[in-house]
Amino acid sequence: MELLVTNSPFNQEQVELLNRLLPTLSESQRSWLSGYLTALQGTPAVAVSGAPLAVKAAAAPALSKEVTILFGSQTGNSQGIAKKLSKKLEERGFQVTVSSMRDFKPNGLKKVQNLLVVVSTHGEGEPPDNAVTFYEFLHSKRAPQLEELRYSVLALGDTSYEFFCQTGKDFDKRLEELGGKRLAPRVDCDVDFEEPAAEWMNQVVAALGEAPAAPAAAASGVAAAVAGEAESEYSRSNPFQAEVLENLNLNGRGSERETRHIEISLEGSDLQYEPGDSLGIYPENHPRLVDELIEAMGWKAEEPVTAGKNGQLPLREALLRHYEITVLTKPLIEQAAKLTASSKLKELLEAGREQELRAYITGRDLLDLVQDYSLKGLPAADFVSILRKLPARLYSISSSPKASPGEVHVTVRAVRYQAHGRDRYGVCSVHLAERAEAGATLPVFIQHNPNFKLPDNPDTPVIMIGPGTGVAPFRAFLAEREETGAAGKTWLFFGDQRFRTDFLYQIEWQRWLKDGVLSRMDVAFSRDTDQKVYVQHRMLEKSRELYEWLQEGAAVYVCGDEKKMAHDVHAALIAILEQEGGLSKEEAAAYLTGMQEDKRYQRDVY
Repeated sequence: MELLVTNSPFNQEQVELLNRLLPTLSESQRSWLSGYLTALQGTPAVAVSGAPLAVKAAAAPALSKEVTILFGSQTGNSQGIAKKLSKKLEERGFQVTVSSMRDFKPNGLKKVQNLLVVVSTHGEGEPPDNAVTFYEFLHSKRAPQLEELRYSVLALGDTSYEFFCQTGKDFDKRLEELGGKRLAPRVDCDVDFEEPAAEWMNQVVAALGEAPAAPAAAASGVAAAVAGEAESEYSRSNPFQAEVLENLNLNGRGSERETRHIEISLEGSDLQYEPGDSLGIYPENHPRLVDELIEAMGWKAEEPVTAGKNGQLPLREALLRHYEITVLTKPLIEQAAKLTASSKLKELLEAGREQELRAYITGRDLLDLVQDYSLKGLPAADFVSILRKLPARLYSISSSPKASPGEVHVTVRAVRYQAHGRDRYGVCSVHLAERAEAGATLPVFIQHNPNFKLPDNPDTPVIMIGPGTGVAPFRAFLAEREETGAAGKTWLFFGDQRFRTDFLYQIEWQRWLKDGVLSRMDVAFSRDTDQKVYVQHRMLEKSRELYEWLQEGAAVYVCGDEKKMAHDVHAALIAILEQEGGLSKEEAAAYLTGMQEDKRYQRDVY
């Protein structure tokens, strides 16, 4: 609200000064100024002979040196950012506590003065698994008032989803409702999150100010610990060019599917991984789609355009390797509407047409947008400036580094389909299936996932549920347990379309069953029976034995499709606990929540 002479006790000159100053202040500066003025009001004026009244300002309250960083993460990105931020703050003398939301005791929130939240959004606007309990507490009536809290939120998401960064937005809003004051504004990150995340970190570090320097001994200890970590120079922002060693189709002749088993060399990279981690691959767009887009827009393939950190590149190369062209998002269409005089496109963005926009975005790409709304003639440089960077794709690793040293394996199903009168291709899956033969190179990095790991105790029974390519990490789990000699029982539920053509890694499972590495296996092939049978049906058929394994302390792992399979499997577990354990639906849900908190129920779903 703008100050006026009529709505304030200030004169015109003071009003003009304040209206220039106040909009430039950060949240922390406003908070400090408020405290300063309060202290100033209680300080008596001191008369000095022949001089105006002088006022001695009260000292600003000492900034707390303690900072709590909470992360909610499904794939590990939020946790990685939290660790980097912690290191930045520790170097400046702050005492930092880093915790997943699952491990943080909510009752301790009242004691926190400086809170930094790093959280991703999972699925359709939902919190990640390890943030659910804290999220529900904060949005319940039990949440305390937090008038002493200073906070800031970094939200990770994907603009191709309707509820972009919704979990971060929810946390930001709720902390404000509880009385918290923002240290720095919330930042919402798309899939290419490194730069905005770094900018947010700099903002919160500046807002927190400088704490007293850490003792020399402690600082040197931190430096020694960091120096002792044998980290690779390769990462998401600096991928390793890895050679493809082998690329095989796992499906038999006559299958409706094509599933590639790809073995990749990590020699010379120093990249390390564990079973449960993912491999990030930067793909290329399909050359046919790129050429069709250039032709439809009337561009020249060799025209130079800016491609981010890569500088100037020929247009075709930039569209192949740098820009995303297969996914439409609302922000992209809003930017495209600003570049064109198309009234039709502007109408699509009007209030009240959200459902129509949502339906249009689903299953269409940039070529559709160009053709449907007659965007031909827009300059290439202007058009590519509104495109987001082509993001990496993450695939669950299907190998154990102990069993396959110097290599990493992935299991990828090629996505091909027809929609809106054209052939469509999964960007990375078809790149791998068609253009990543042995000897080719791929830009890769390791995405660590601390939320999907084998039990620390090798005697713990393990139940693995992974239909289709969701079985990938369980191949890694069993290879690892074979190498380490883990004694715990193992049970795998696997499903696909047909036994004859789609039993992925059949020979390996049979060998592990024979050798005792895999204790038992139940399969569901949905197209081999009149009535479709899926993994959740096999679980319900074996409900008594499965419940007994749970009572013995078994850890349950689920990998694969989040939209349907993961929900069906969760519902099956609830039903088993109700039926075999005599629990109510609410008690069964609480049992699974307890398993999640104990890291006995872990999901890698997408």
